Amino acid sequence: MQDSFTYAKEIWDKIHKQPDFKIGDLVLVSTLNLNNVKVPNKLKDSFAGPFMIKALHGPNAVQLDLTGELMNKHPTFPVSLIKPYSSSDKELLQLKKPHLKYPAQKKEKKRQL
Repeated sequence: MQDSFTYAKEIWDKIHKQPDFKIGDLVLVSTLNLNNVKVPNKLKDSFAGPFMIKALHGPNAVQLDLTGELMNKHPTFPVSLIKPYSSSDKELLQLKKPHLKYPAQKKEKKRQL
């Protein structure tokens, strides 16, 4: 039984590596739980940022220097909701309001009999 536990731990440790974030790194924040951003979920970007890490709170949480619409949010996020930023990311995004243009509604003419 102990052998199976050690084997499972070895496999888990191979797959799940500790994130190695440092103060000053740029990261993207998942918008999954950001509900009041005034953008419909369908149009919301997957990640917002990049934001700079201000402090590390243990291995599982980081404090970010938030800007823009996220400035009013709590600045501490779990590492499961952030990913390292690389300048080649195509999902580069400060949260922005979509420009929706609704077509002019045509007024129906009443038919006279």
